[in-house]
Amino acid sequence: MLGAAPGFAQTAPVPGQEFLLQWDLDGDGGVTLSEARERRGDIFTMFDENEDDAYSAAEIAMIDEHKAMERAAGKGPGHQMPEGMGQGPGKRQGQGRAMRSGHDVPAAEGLRAFDANGDGVISRVEFVGGTDRWFAMRDRNGDGVLTSADFGPRT
Repeated sequence: MLGAAPGFAQTAPVPGQEFLLQWDLDGDGGVTLSEARERRGDIFTMFDENEDDAYSAAEIAMIDEHKAMERAAGKGPGHQMPEGMGQGPGKRQGQGRAMRSGHDVPAAEGLRAFDANGDGVISRVEFVGGTDRWFAMRDRNGDGVLTSADFGPRT
């Protein structure tokens, strides 16, 4: 049994590793608020097919299709979670209520939080403007930089 531990340590996912690879634009090991704003702007552009700086229903549906393709390919947010954790509707051990991972929430539902003026349309300004709140939710230690220390199970 002890012999299995070193092998597990070598193959265990590092919390936040893929996020940092994609979002750490200057390669210094951390993601600043400025980098997060830039990256979220890039993401908005990726799905704003008609380039009108607002997400249409069809563009929001593309986000869900993209997330499904990533999951099917074993990629994307949450794919490194241990089996049974955050894998769609289900029950956490010892709890009777169903829990969903943020990765399983339909894009239209998740994007509502960024609709600052409540008009039902998510604009580029709203999406990128919501980065501050999005970033603060992930910056566990409040140091203004997202690093691997900001990921993984909460203790």
